[in-house]
Amino acid sequence: MNAAATSNPAKGWITCRVGDFTLETDFEVNPGQVLVLFGPSGAGKTTTLRSIAGLLRPQQGRIQLSGQLVYDSASNVWVPPHLRRVGYLTQEHNLFPHLKVADNIAYGLSNRGSAAARSRVQELLETFQLGGLEQRYPWELSGGQQRRVALARALAPAPQALLLDEPFASLDSELRRTLQGELRAILSRSNLPTILVTHDREEALALGDAVQVIDQGRTLSKGEPLKVLGQPSQGRVARLVGVENLLSMRVESRHPQDGTMTCVLLDRPAEDSEDVGRDVRREVRIEVPLGDFDEQETLTVGIRASDVILAQDRLSRSSARNQLPGVVASVEMRPPGYRVTLDCGGTLLFCHITGSSLAEMGIEPGQSLWAVFKASSCFLVKDETKDETGKD
Repeated sequence: MNAAATSNPAKGWITCRVGDFTLETDFEVNPGQVLVLFGPSGAGKTTTLRSIAGLLRPQQGRIQLSGQLVYDSASNVWVPPHLRRVGYLTQEHNLFPHLKVADNIAYGLSNRGSAAARSRVQELLETFQLGGLEQRYPWELSGGQQRRVALARALAPAPQALLLDEPFASLDSELRRTLQGELRAILSRSNLPTILVTHDREEALALGDAVQVIDQGRTLSKGEPLKVLGQPSQGRVARLVGVENLLSMRVESRHPQDGTMTCVLLDRPAEDSEDVGRDVRREVRIEVPLGDFDEQETLTVGIRASDVILAQDRLSRSSARNQLPGVVASVEMRPPGYRVTLDCGGTLLFCHITGSSLAEMGIEPGQSLWAVFKASSCFLVKDETKDETGKD
């Protein structure tokens, strides 16, 4: 594939009001990289893309694409959408039903009947593994083939930037992973700044060079995907990215020589417990990485369910610093495996295991098990009162 002729980043900032919703955000993505806009529905991700593409005019802002200023409220610059040279792919992909595959791909090319245009279409047919399908109509293609055609059409005119709005949302998980791998390989060979919208954490980790978490029209966090989505330091971000275990704790002691500190949690009994009204709290102690917290200070500790190991007995020889006894409260199917909820004396801990492990261990509600996890698997999250002092 021909590399897009771009050497400058896509960058800018916007303030956009749509009804009662206000979006205030900025962005920057370098050529050849993918910036992921991550967040729930209604966060402002699509509004950001539409503003960049010129389909929506912000109240204030400045947008620059590969060195070209396409919008600047201060100097009244406004380049219309068709002159911005932006490839934009939505969930629906919007292929033209009356055009065959080759004609759909060629639609954005100037002088579509030229030898250069035909060569470009052939190049994209080969790149996206669409050879032999060029004379088919969209309704004759599978869902995955339709997405490949839509991506090829978006890239055909060698745009200055590529915008992808949840392009794999309606596909099954296996096909989604296949297309993600293909797209990542294609983008790595191009020189395009790409912005991808998703609320799927695995997709963000698979495709993103950088991630920007957006919620309620505000950017909450940005940085490397594994750091931002894997061990988020803010409470709101941790919930948005699906951290299963968030425990409110108090620092009991600090151990700088080991790079750890001990935290203690006193949890209330569950509301549906038969012991409501009686003090059935159990003191839960765990070791976590050393952080900038003083003794007796409160914090939230995050633990991914996939980082918790279940054992039938306490492990007498293990490098894992944390082992908590508990009783299985529930077992739920969570493809590709299962989620086991362990009641550790009023504290519920969620664990992800495979179907094979579930069967081999014979795990069922009421069974006594141990939750085992390393101190390094824990990460520290700021208290809500400390990290949410800004606007909602």
